[in-house]
Amino acid sequence: MPFVYRLQKVLDFRIRKKEEQLLVVQKAQQEVYIQEEKIRQNEAEIQQTILNKKTADFRMMEYYDKYLHHLWDKADILNQELQRLLNVLEEEKEKLVKLEQAVKVVEKHKEKQKEAYLEEQKAIELKQFSEIGVQRFFIQSREQAEELEEQLKSIEMENQNEY
Repeated sequence: MPFVYRLQKVLDFRIRKKEEQLLVVQKAQQEVYIQEEKIRQNEAEIQQTILNKKTADFRMMEYYDKYLHHLWDKADILNQELQRLLNVLEEEKEKLVKLEQAVKVVEKHKEKQKEAYLEEQKAIELKQFSEIGVQRFFIQSREQAEELEEQLKSIEMENQNEY
């Protein structure tokens, strides 16, 4: 009879939850990458605007300054959003770690149960071999006893024939 783990459904459920959480973590990581790319684009736009301001007409300086202030404010907002996304990512990673630990606990329990099952099967097998050995011993003992009886009978018959 093969090994059947009685908590297999629990293990499957926990594995499924861990995989779902892994997808959530990957999605959060992707959002962080997107936000970082937005920040890089904003920084590049700030640098380009600063370069353009140096070569622009002096009458446009006020507009460049306003636009730069707008970009700097946008950079602050993007950085705040990045920090929020990083916090969400950290929380999701912590949830993933807890789910992985829960899976490991059940997997370890399964391994212990399987080892106990294998030990039990070995014990049953040894008991069967032991019983077979005992039966052989008794059969051999009986055969030896019968042979001894036959020898005794033959000796007795010889003795009776001599008298």
